[in-house]
Amino acid sequence: MVNNLKKGLIFGVIGTILVGFQPIIANSAKTIDPHAFSAMTCLIEAIIFLPIMLLEMRMIKKKVRINNSSLSEISLIGSLRKNVWLLLLIGIIFGINQLLFFVGYKLAGEINGSLTQKTSVFFGLLYGFLLLKEKISRIQIVFSIVLFFGLVIAITQGSFNFFSLKADILIGLLIVLLITAMWMFGHTMTKPLFSKKEVTPIQMVFIRNILSGFILLTTFVIFSPVGLIVFYNPLNWFFFILMGTVYGIGLFCWYKTLSYLDVSNATIVLSPTPIVTAIFATFILGAVFTVFHLIGSAIVILSVIIIVKQKRD
Repeated sequence: MVNNLKKGLIFGVIGTILVGFQPIIANSAKTIDPHAFSAMTCLIEAIIFLPIMLLEMRMIKKKVRINNSSLSEISLIGSLRKNVWLLLLIGIIFGINQLLFFVGYKLAGEINGSLTQKTSVFFGLLYGFLLLKEKISRIQIVFSIVLFFGLVIAITQGSFNFFSLKADILIGLLIVLLITAMWMFGHTMTKPLFSKKEVTPIQMVFIRNILSGFILLTTFVIFSPVGLIVFYNPLNWFFFILMGTVYGIGLFCWYKTLSYLDVSNATIVLSPTPIVTAIFATFILGAVFTVFHLIGSAIVILSVIIIVKQKRD
């Protein structure tokens, strides 16, 4: 038990660092076309998860042979045939999300964008209630409001005046809020597949990324043929590989954390990502992390912890 906790914390801390570093990579390569950047990020993630998925499938087949049980529940081909339209929709959703990720962070900034993405816990509650008929407690509702209060403190620097912000920042924040909502909607749609054991999380990550990458790359080639020059620049490939690797290993660490800790504890371990992003942004990109950012981050992280613990209880 103690060993599992230790391993979960190790993978969780590594995942927190990697997730916190993603906005830094995105905003360090602002000259790269977001469409091409998002396509290559998804495809490199798929390449990273392909051997992991094949190893997992091999282990599942071995387990099935030992237990002399049916393989129908975990057959990837069967799941693809049965859920082809749902998986295609998920691929489209996550593809659009990946594209908007680069656009949103470019406009909103690393610190504000990272804090805004913590609203995922709110959208998780909302979709769980509306689509999966999950219950929401009063405390969760209260601290969802508190979460947004902390977000407003950080973004407006304590002025509570959104009109004082530049239009680009407001648009960026709305985009990040949109991708957070879409991201949680996509995850909510995959929950039934996991509960029915029709697909594993590792398989889902590979499927959604290979579909998203193919869709994004195809649309980029069709609508931006002149932009193909982006693939001839070695520096761009450095950022493609770096982002895809950091994103992919970050996801792997998340699922490894889940294998050692329950969902609520795993979410709590990864809740400080805005602080990690702020540290990287300050030292690498020269961003200014203010007292209001600190206060807002503390309120947001505390709210996430309380909401998640309430959900577990």
